[in-house]
Amino acid sequence: MPVVVDMDGRLVSPREATVSVFDRGFLYGDSVYEVVRTYAFRPFELTRHLERLGRSARRLALTLPWDAARIRAELLRTLEASRGGDPADPPETAPWNAGERSIRIIMTRGAGEVGLDPALAVEPRAIVIAGPLRAPPARAYREGAGCRIVGVRHDAPDAVDTTAKTGAHLSNVLAMKEAREAGAHEALLLDRDGFVTEGASSNVFAVRGGRLETPSLAAGILEGVTRGIVIELAQAEGLPVREAALRPDDLAGADEIFITSTAREILPVTVLDGRAVGSGRVGPCTTRLHASFRRRASGSEEALV
Repeated sequence: MPVVVDMDGRLVSPREATVSVFDRGFLYGDSVYEVVRTYAFRPFELTRHLERLGRSARRLALTLPWDAARIRAELLRTLEASRGGDPADPPETAPWNAGERSIRIIMTRGAGEVGLDPALAVEPRAIVIAGPLRAPPARAYREGAGCRIVGVRHDAPDAVDTTAKTGAHLSNVLAMKEAREAGAHEALLLDRDGFVTEGASSNVFAVRGGRLETPSLAAGILEGVTRGIVIELAQAEGLPVREAALRPDDLAGADEIFITSTAREILPVTVLDGRAVGSGRVGPCTTRLHASFRRRASGSEEALV
């Protein structure tokens, strides 16, 4: 069974999985979630993801129906149930992604009488979905991808859904629509003052003058798990890292750009707004950091718990 859903502790097929039309996650995006991927069929950095899930829930004052130990146990059970029956991976699948899983953990405030008051929710709902990992093809890591700075603006830094990973994603959906219509892989969003914040589903890094730069968490961006690992790896490799306020011109003049996310790892960006980034080829810093990331992902026992 390639896709398995755990609904409140009960394993079911996608066809059997249902959510009430009165669930607040469906009605208002009143939910938190995490996406975890596997390497060698084992969850990667699960502890970091569960810690962020807890922070997101506290930000929304949402009581999780399961504690971290229960979430971990249910995730592993769902993952194991998803073994076998996969369609063949496309020929261009990156070798480290073949046969791997993407696992989505969703916690909603629950169903209840229609209304914005959170007290109307009856019980929180817990859902775990395990299915084949869908990630960029191998050629994207050799040739790079394109990004587009879109007109959709990033929400204000004090907006709850910028610092919590919630089910409210309309801005990101519209940003992605704009980017894809322009032929780009990912959308980059600016804040109200015109500074670069993050991608629709990624964090963004630039290499300028031998230094790695990325927008600060103070800009109201999501604290990406992969983002944090990349900063650690860069520091370990002696590459200077700075959290900086970046304008679109700073990205346009960068030597290298890459984006990070759970599924993409470190994806080089060689085209920004239809123009070549730097030499137009995947840069040495990006290559070096991705190699370090791959070593950590494939060889670290500590990272796989």
